[in-house]
Amino acid sequence: MDRISNPFSPGAGSPPPELVGRDVILEDARVLFARTLAKRPEKSLLLTGLRGVGKTVLLNEIERLAAQAGYRTIMLEAHESKVFPALLAPALRRLLYELDRMAGAGKLARRGLAVLKSFLGAVKISYGEFEAGLDIEPETGAADSGDLEADLPNLFCAVAEAAQERGTGVAILIDEIQYLNSKELSALVMAMHLMQQRQLPLVLVGAGLPILPALVGNSKSYAERLLQFPVIGPLVRQDADRALQDPVREAEVEFTDGALVEIFNLTRGYPYFLQEWGYMSWNSAETSPITLDTVQSATTQIMGRLDQNFFRVRFDRLTPKEKECLRGMAELGCGPYRLGEIAAMLGIGVARLSPVRASLIRKGMIYSPVHGELDFTVPLFDEFMRRTMALQKWN
Repeated sequence: MDRISNPFSPGAGSPPPELVGRDVILEDARVLFARTLAKRPEKSLLLTGLRGVGKTVLLNEIERLAAQAGYRTIMLEAHESKVFPALLAPALRRLLYELDRMAGAGKLARRGLAVLKSFLGAVKISYGEFEAGLDIEPETGAADSGDLEADLPNLFCAVAEAAQERGTGVAILIDEIQYLNSKELSALVMAMHLMQQRQLPLVLVGAGLPILPALVGNSKSYAERLLQFPVIGPLVRQDADRALQDPVREAEVEFTDGALVEIFNLTRGYPYFLQEWGYMSWNSAETSPITLDTVQSATTQIMGRLDQNFFRVRFDRLTPKEKECLRGMAELGCGPYRLGEIAAMLGIGVARLSPVRASLIRKGMIYSPVHGELDFTVPLFDEFMRRTMALQKWN
């Protein structure tokens, strides 16, 4: 069939043709935006889930809902190589200048810029110099202590007050939020606490790996009273079928029941993999319907694409010991995996596994669903490890 007309879109954060199975999360976001503007307290959202469940897609859709509800939005992606203030400052600068240019009287946007200048001047003591780009005098005594936990709440307060003066709200959306360090997470939680206390129109929507609730909870014990942690999982069979069938029916094409069952079994309902199998099955089919035989013949090519792209880019970041640890996990079958069992598979003591375990968690490759157990953050990675390397005993 015509590859140009292929409705599927496998890719990091690429919007699927049909966003299914996420209605509850989207409704929670609508409620958050409406209640906050009405000065009714509501918990901000931190979405958690494995790689490939569509967290980034959801975050983009929630940003659209925020704009629809009358919010100004800031979309960020946290990563290990950039500190949070440097990530946040350019976006806040742009936002405050936009508020300052809006018609009508008001001086709080200019004050917000002065507070931002003070904040940046103070945090450079801890984080080093970076470009502020603000031709304005700082406001002495405002968010300039150099303590991020004290200054970030005051900065958010100035931004939220400027938005309130202009009759709007601010939605800060952060992808890969688990990469913020403990001090940054603590400051962020404290800032959201102040927003609720003062009923200011600034909300947080984040997305991260399953370790996120523990990280946030460890930073501040009251975080669970400020934030919701919706778990984004694989799609159930009915929604997975819709994600495949609805887009192709618009082109008068169908999957057979056997094809749908095969794809669901292969993908386990994970949205990214559904897009891969839908995309390659469409390209492999000559005519409608897309049959079980077509899916099975496309699967070898799909696995090659995943191994080369989706899995390989993560595998190549790992040290030899980290690879051996993951291969030991994979050898045990489907997770979660007990630490003692992994160590026994590798022929070592549990203590020798601890530094590698910690490193893999920092890199976002594994997480601990419960104490003493590990699992992959990337669905189907166990199968990739078994295909890629032989099990080696620890040297």
